[in-house]
Amino acid sequence: MAPTPATQGKKAASQIAPASGKLGVMIPGMGAVATTFIAGVEAIRKGIAEPIGSLTQMGTIRLGKRTDGNSPRIMDFVPLAGLNDLVFAGWDIFEEDAYEAALHAGVLEKDLLNQIKPFLQSIKPMPAVFDRHYVKKLDGRHVKQGKNKMDLAEQLRADIRNFKKSSGVERLVMIWCGSTEIFLTQTAVHASPAAFEEGLKNNDENIAPSMIYAYAAMMEGVPFANGAPNLTVDIPVMLELSKKNHAPIAGKDYKTGQTLLKTILAPGFKARMLGLAGWFSTNILGNRDGEVLDDPGSFKTKEESKLSVLEQILQPELYPKLYKDFYHKVRINYYPPRGDNKEGWDNIDIFGWLGYPMQIKVDFLCRDSILAAPIVLDLVLFLDLAKRCPELSGLGIQEWLSFYLKSPMTVPGLYPEHDLFIQSMKLKNTLRHLRGEDMITHLGLEYYD
Repeated sequence: MAPTPATQGKKAASQIAPASGKLGVMIPGMGAVATTFIAGVEAIRKGIAEPIGSLTQMGTIRLGKRTDGNSPRIMDFVPLAGLNDLVFAGWDIFEEDAYEAALHAGVLEKDLLNQIKPFLQSIKPMPAVFDRHYVKKLDGRHVKQGKNKMDLAEQLRADIRNFKKSSGVERLVMIWCGSTEIFLTQTAVHASPAAFEEGLKNNDENIAPSMIYAYAAMMEGVPFANGAPNLTVDIPVMLELSKKNHAPIAGKDYKTGQTLLKTILAPGFKARMLGLAGWFSTNILGNRDGEVLDDPGSFKTKEESKLSVLEQILQPELYPKLYKDFYHKVRINYYPPRGDNKEGWDNIDIFGWLGYPMQIKVDFLCRDSILAAPIVLDLVLFLDLAKRCPELSGLGIQEWLSFYLKSPMTVPGLYPEHDLFIQSMKLKNTLRHLRGEDMITHLGLEYYD
């Protein structure tokens, strides 16, 4: 029998080990994003709140034809760890426990935090690997001391092993919720494990603290997600170690406020062949992230991440009459009174039929950590899934998780997909592929036979 659109592409389901036992979540940087994530998970576990914004907890996935009416929840379709199985640990340059850190961040209301206060107080950060050269606007005394960066990496590896033993978790994931570091580019020290380890011993300045955490995770076989625009795992040494030790990696930079909207709006302009003359973006925010980005070195790292989005989506080399030489400006302003409630303002100059100009103005009054927390949850659960799946665990970069990231990592020479809708299709088709289900192409001709 000839294959039909409904049966083409069928494959055997991939082997995925069950999500048995507890899953440890290790977080460098226990500030606003991390505490909002941890407190949110506990509030959901207690039935106080709902996991709004989490695809793993609320999303569904269509299987087969539209007429089949088969759309199970993602959490029922693939074997994800349950929220009750998550155990938390982390590092920070401040000694505050998770309750005090959450109060200081000012994201969640005190009434909510008080309902889970004993749980949050039980989570105390380990001393962090930190160097003010890489984050100039912060300073803390709860930091590790070592004779060189290799010594610091070994201390982190010991932390990982000790937490796994003391907590009784079966598996681990590490996710960066720390600050944006100064802008770095790849150098010879990032080229191979041997070069990197020599650089660690020699305190090479091109090895930032986030890279030391990533190296420790890779050496321990622990998946790592990079939630900041830092170089971190986007270097050859980390890709090699990731593949060798079956420690999946994803990055970089959580796709939250302004860039989330850009990856929704820009694909719409391109789909309708509307031209773009310019896109001016400015942000005001007053949390620790805003303070860090007030430093030009850290802002440069963030700017590179935010600027790349439109260029990749609009492809001006293919559509020069629509997008050649469009002007794109991004600004971030530290404004303490705003706290975590960031405001992203965009002025967009587009043009349509016969070149006639039009304008769109967007004012997004968002809550940065509220948007980031469900991303952290989904990345943790999906990276753990990848670790348990032989087909994914040895790939290194998990490009199918680009949906969550502002500056998605790819193998060298492959341009990233920034279009949110393509990213969503890639993610869900990856899950279908793993379970031996048909890819959804939206062709739909079979309905009209």
